[in-house]
Amino acid sequence: MGRQDPATAMPPDVAPAVGELGGYVVDETGRIVSVNDCGLKLLGLTAEDALGRDHHELLHRDAGGNMGPRALCPVMEAVLSRAAGGGESLCFLRGDGLLLPVRWTATPYPAENSSGTLVLFHPGPVEVPAAAQGTLPELDRLALLAETTTSLTSTLNEQETVDRLAHLALPRLADWMIVDLMDDGGDIRRTHVVEHHDGRLSRRPELEGPIPAVTAQSQLPLSRALRGSGASLAGPEVYQGEPDSGIAVVQHELFDATRIHSAAIAPIRGPREVLGALTLGRGDNPVPFTTRDLSLLEDITRRAGLAISNSRLYQRQRRIAETMQRHLLPRLPEVPGIELHASYLPAPDASQVGGDWYDAFTLPDDVTGLVIGDVAGHDLEAAARMAQLRNMLRALAWSEPHPPSAVRQLDRVIARATDLSTATLVLGRLARTPQAGWTWEWTNAGHPPPLLITHDGRADYLPTTDSVLLGTGTDVTRGRGRVPLPPGSTLLLYTDGLIESRAHGTDPGLARLRRYAAATAHHSLGLLCERLIEEVRPADNDDDVALLAVRVPAATP
Repeated sequence: MGRQDPATAMPPDVAPAVGELGGYVVDETGRIVSVNDCGLKLLGLTAEDALGRDHHELLHRDAGGNMGPRALCPVMEAVLSRAAGGGESLCFLRGDGLLLPVRWTATPYPAENSSGTLVLFHPGPVEVPAAAQGTLPELDRLALLAETTTSLTSTLNEQETVDRLAHLALPRLADWMIVDLMDDGGDIRRTHVVEHHDGRLSRRPELEGPIPAVTAQSQLPLSRALRGSGASLAGPEVYQGEPDSGIAVVQHELFDATRIHSAAIAPIRGPREVLGALTLGRGDNPVPFTTRDLSLLEDITRRAGLAISNSRLYQRQRRIAETMQRHLLPRLPEVPGIELHASYLPAPDASQVGGDWYDAFTLPDDVTGLVIGDVAGHDLEAAARMAQLRNMLRALAWSEPHPPSAVRQLDRVIARATDLSTATLVLGRLARTPQAGWTWEWTNAGHPPPLLITHDGRADYLPTTDSVLLGTGTDVTRGRGRVPLPPGSTLLLYTDGLIESRAHGTDPGLARLRRYAAATAHHSLGLLCERLIEEVRPADNDDDVALLAVRVPAATP
């Protein structure tokens, strides 16, 4: 059925007959295709607000204002089954945010070129579901736990985990959520105090911050939860007496500030330790928590504890990987007369150590060796192989007079004396002569070509012949290139993480790099590398990136 004018959309025997009977028609996908004037009036909506919207998401709520799962919605059941149905235990959400308790019926409705459902409704009493009485029905409980598992385990960010927990718990279970978390040193911080008010969640930062340490003597609910005891109930009266610890003082202030009359508190446990505590509180909701709610709360905190523990493990691995990567990558030497700058961006999954690397070192006769490379793999073995390859190449660059011969010897060593897999690299020598100024001599082993950017904004790639990657087991003659570097020019070496897209390959990235490098050649090397990483790196690339840039003086004395 196509969209129709609301005044004429409904069957002629419905709209004129009853003054307070609203109605709308949905198509097979559940989207509203027509609605009568009375329906718009009852819902406080305009036709533009309603037409084309999913009726479950737009309208269907329980007595607490929550949108339940589609699988448990009786109207959706009637729509999907193409069978007549009706009931009273439902509210429709009005455009002004108020709830309209309704009696409703749904019947199949023939629509143009498709099938639809006619939903008729009028104001009426609504049965208060068990959720509004304080305890979720079993199906709703299972649906909430499944949603909690899916939502919390799909992120490795601790802050996002707790934010998602607030959206799951409020207002379905409570008006307030308070999360207290312990760090690795045992210090406790109230990281989140979240209130559901006027249909929205809001943080209360004035109630957040560090809280006193747990004492073994305190037997009040939050202290016991932070020591790992089971979930328990609490109210403001629990913290009215003489405080037995600093935490009791903080809790007394919390109950005063929030006007929570009933709270349920449970520990957040990881696989091996207590991570903190979750408090759900009811203020506007007059129904107090009961012991029947505690098992659900502990089910939720078990899932939250696993998610937070995973995020902390990931962050620890990330810090270790980043520290190791920083120590593996060398410090650049100071070379008179030229500028050197290197940038390294870890992969988004930085728990893995990347195989991208750069190197710069001095050679005899005032020559500077420059290397950019990429070892296959993204793990500790790849990092170890990268360090091994770098050290061997440094030694060979000292003993071999030209880059092609050094790389050829390296390839032979890899094939016979190591367990290294494939790798790519560019090795070059930067030298200065009185006659030719600064010159760049290099060889390429399967790596993206260097980019030469002149001071006036021209950029060209420097290809070489026989650019075969390392580790193939074949003895190849390495190509050699040699170019003078114009005064003020910049030579850029980079890894494929800067240009390669899973969807589009490397050619678009090479073109983009050339264009942006030419446009930013006038910037400092640090800013140039920063801009290139921000603007050139494809959005679908999850590899690490290494950049090595060298700039020769604007004028040769």
